[in-house]
Amino acid sequence: MKMIAWALLAGLLACQPLAQAQTDYLQTETAAQREQRMAWWKEARFGMFIHWGLYAVPAGEYNGQALKAGQIGEWIMETAKIPIPEYEKFAAQFNPQQFDARQWAKIAKGAGMKYLVITSKHHDGFCLWDSQVTNYDIMDAAPFKRDILKELADACQAEGIKLCFYHSILDWHQPDAKSEKYPHQATASPNWATYREQYLKPQLAELIKRYNPAVLWFDGEWIPEWTEPQGKELYNYLRGLKPDLIINNRVGKGRNGMQGMSKEADAAGDFGTPEQEILAERSELPWETCMTMNDTWGFRKDDHNWKTAQTLVHQLIDASAKGGNYLLNVGPTAQGLIPAPSVERLAEMGKWMSVNSEAIYGTQSLKNYREGEHLRYTRKGGHVYAHLLQWPGNTFTIKQISVKKGSKIYLLGSPDPLKWQANADGSVAITLPEKLKALSPYAWVVKIEGQER
Repeated sequence: MKMIAWALLAGLLACQPLAQAQTDYLQTETAAQREQRMAWWKEARFGMFIHWGLYAVPAGEYNGQALKAGQIGEWIMETAKIPIPEYEKFAAQFNPQQFDARQWAKIAKGAGMKYLVITSKHHDGFCLWDSQVTNYDIMDAAPFKRDILKELADACQAEGIKLCFYHSILDWHQPDAKSEKYPHQATASPNWATYREQYLKPQLAELIKRYNPAVLWFDGEWIPEWTEPQGKELYNYLRGLKPDLIINNRVGKGRNGMQGMSKEADAAGDFGTPEQEILAERSELPWETCMTMNDTWGFRKDDHNWKTAQTLVHQLIDASAKGGNYLLNVGPTAQGLIPAPSVERLAEMGKWMSVNSEAIYGTQSLKNYREGEHLRYTRKGGHVYAHLLQWPGNTFTIKQISVKKGSKIYLLGSPDPLKWQANADGSVAITLPEKLKALSPYAWVVKIEGQER
């Protein structure tokens, strides 16, 4: 019944032209309005990415054949050339009885994360909410029969975390959405405009109206059927539904490959999206790097190539020092559990953040954001934070920061001021007693009242 009702509404939508009369937020929003809308996101700096869906069931293996090294779990439908009717069978096996939304939100909060981005729908087309546009969703096609996104929305609200959604523009399951880039999943007569107006946009409207996400994080825009004008129209359509919504630059065709920053100044979207890399240099433009903890986004049972907690902390510092956000991924199992190695590493990051978070949240980048290989800077208000990626010994020298005369310098985590002295050449020598090394794991932050020289 729900599909019939939506078919009637979709028919009305399809009769409307692509360029409907609506506010052009890309052209009319002032710099001050944009800054106000983006303020919480820029302050947050650290978020959790969650890739979860039917691909967690095969977990990187199909018909007894494991994916090759480097092939990612959530792409198994395409990589293993699984026919749609065969892939649909995974829905009947997707029954994550150990899923606990509050536990997930607590894990994110404990790590120091301020927002959470989950795959409402990935490229395989399966939806993690009870969509009125399709029966290919958690409530109708799977035995679980629980609204995952609603449970996460409630859990995030309870923990003070912003809930956000990843959503794929391409769709290997929906007949009208088939792309020439993926001929294995192609049908005889796909109709992209029908998919866009009768499926994609109504589903996005559902997500906004039901769950009020803070960010929509698009992907799959690289297919030839999607264009920059469609991206700009969709951007304005969604901002019309929720004016304070933040949308990444993959809503259009503007991003420059995995480096992720927009190629044109007027490209659709609010922030750049480097993938599996941190910008080589700082940027004043809003950007967010997304990273995996191992080698895959969706759960793959044979991927044990985990980054160390130290590496993850250093990546967070590096992104912050260059003015960007850090979106760190977890890929839950088909049972609904975040893998133990991910939980362990997030807990370690939380220990570091419990001491040093003021040097991450709400900070800005310096023009000279680094000094040598193992020192990064962030700033906030009248303070500069020197992030030491290695313990420097009893004394270290900084050259790029002018310390306010008569001020005190502290190691975060310690109430006692450090000894320091200005040298004739303008550099500053700071003494770090060895006993302070145990106050913080993986990196140490020195708080300085001063400014960039």
